[in-house]
Amino acid sequence: MLQEVPQPEAIEHLTDVLGGYDVVLCDVWGVLHNGQVAYPGAISALMAAREAGAFVIMVTNAPRPWLQVRQFMQRLNVPDEICDAIITSGDVTRALIETAGIVAHLGPDKDDTLYHGLSAERTNDLSSAQGVVVTGLRDDINEKPEDYHPLMRKWLEHGLPMICANPDIVVEVGGRLAWCAGALAREYAKLGGQVSMAGKPYAPIYDQALDIAATHLGQPVARERVIAIGDGQPTDVTGANDAGVDLLFISNGIHVAEYGERDVPDMDRLSAFLHEHGNRARYTMPALA
Repeated sequence: MLQEVPQPEAIEHLTDVLGGYDVVLCDVWGVLHNGQVAYPGAISALMAAREAGAFVIMVTNAPRPWLQVRQFMQRLNVPDEICDAIITSGDVTRALIETAGIVAHLGPDKDDTLYHGLSAERTNDLSSAQGVVVTGLRDDINEKPEDYHPLMRKWLEHGLPMICANPDIVVEVGGRLAWCAGALAREYAKLGGQVSMAGKPYAPIYDQALDIAATHLGQPVARERVIAIGDGQPTDVTGANDAGVDLLFISNGIHVAEYGERDVPDMDRLSAFLHEHGNRARYTMPALA
C-alpha cells in the first residue's frame, strides 16, 4: 500500500492560481516544446500570465546563451511575447568557465556559442588543460554516457574538474528520451571526478532569475510570490523546492511512466513519486494550459 502523502492540487488553467504570484519561472524543454514542436496550450498560458501582470522568465538548462534559445523557440513559431526574459544554464555557466583557465570541451559543435565573448582558452591537449567543460554527448542518438568512461578516466589521470553546462539527465526529443550533459556529470562523479554545475536545481540560476525580476519590478521579490513550472524531478522540482518557491508540476513530462498514462496521472502514485525524492508540488496539471 502506498504511503499517504500530501497531494498537489490539480488545476486546469495556470490563470486559476496566478493571483498569488508576481513572478513565473517556467521550464522550456518539456513544458513549452519537445524539441520538435511547441505546445499551443503552453504558449497561450504564458501569454495569459503576462496579460494578468505576472513577470515571466523562461529558465532552462540549455548549455547555450539565452539568445540562441530564443532563436530556437522562434523556429518553432513561439512568439517572443510569451516571456519577459530568458535565462539559461549556459548563461550562468559562463562565469564558471571564465575562472577555469584553459579548458577542454566535450559536446556537439552547436554548443560552441557558449564560449563567444569569453577570454577562456580551449585546448585538445589534456596535459595543458585545467578543466573540462561538458555540454552534452557528441551523438545523443547512438551514444550513451557509459561510452565515455575511457575518456573520463583520462580526465581523472590529469586531475581535471568538470564544469557541466546542463544538469539535465535526459530530455524528451519528439517521442524519445535523449541523454544530456547531466548524465555525463553523474558518471564522472561516480568515477571520483569533481563536478561543478550552476543550472537547475542549483541556486545560482534561481538567484540570477530573481535578480532580473527584482530589477524589472523595482523591488526585491518575495519567494512566496514566485511560482516555478517544470516537469523534471531532479532539476525543476528539486530546484523549486530548494529555492523556496511554489511549484506547478507538469505530469506529462519525462517521468510520466512513473505514475500513470499521459493525461491521466494516478495522483497517489504521483504524490508518492515526489515524496520519495523528498520533494512536493503545490499544483499539478498534465500539460501547461
